[in-house]
Amino acid sequence: MATTMALKAETRGRPTSATLTIYLKEAKYEFLKNLRLRVYSLSVVMFPVMFYILFGLVLNRGEKLDDTQFTTYLIATYGTFGVMGASLFGTAAGLAAERGLGWLQVKRASPMPTSAYFFGKVMMSMIFSIVVIFALLILGISLGGVRLPLSVGLQLISTLIVGSIPFCAMGLAIGYFCGPSSAPATINLIYLPMSFLSGLWVPLMFLPKILRQFAHVFPPYHLAQLALSTVGAGQHESNLGHWGYLLGFTLICLGVARLGFQRDEGKMYG
Repeated sequence: MATTMALKAETRGRPTSATLTIYLKEAKYEFLKNLRLRVYSLSVVMFPVMFYILFGLVLNRGEKLDDTQFTTYLIATYGTFGVMGASLFGTAAGLAAERGLGWLQVKRASPMPTSAYFFGKVMMSMIFSIVVIFALLILGISLGGVRLPLSVGLQLISTLIVGSIPFCAMGLAIGYFCGPSSAPATINLIYLPMSFLSGLWVPLMFLPKILRQFAHVFPPYHLAQLALSTVGAGQHESNLGHWGYLLGFTLICLGVARLGFQRDEGKMYG
């Protein structure tokens, strides 16, 4: 306990530039670690890409939903799907595994700021989210006939990147209350049904009425609607309402993650 307090006291006198370097290095090595984990890096990128190729470029190429090309529509929805996968698996699975191995205790005992650990995971998830979005855009523009003004494309990318934060928060909450073995299964039990019910795999208008009525409950629905609104599609609801929902969801998940963090602190230092 005395050693931990001494290390924390040392961090208070650290220059801002040195602290920033720690944050950036933590994000860098978190990214490299997950890049080398083929199970993570390939699956989170290829899963939404394969869906897009099958349902956008092969089965429905040239089709339209109202005035929006289907290939354009699916970039927004499968982009949301990809962002969810990168965020949930990058934070929840990684956190649960490192808690189980005791690596998180090592991190906590070091003079590294606690928030740098979580910053690294969030940034890594955002980087993989960017890779997914760009892969979908490249496929859509080169093979799917997608034509988006530069400003619209940048707005879509920024919306999805910012929209990854609620799912990173959700991943932290899951990671603190799941074990290393149960975390991947728990993520899939949440991630896949929620994606379907939010209209990410099949456009919402094609789902049964009873399912459409429940779609508003799920956070992916709100991010998908924000992404769709940038390309002129979706339900044309209030963007402010969607952002408000995602903000509230993020705060709830961070609160749950905080409870898990305090529980672990009690076990380590109580």
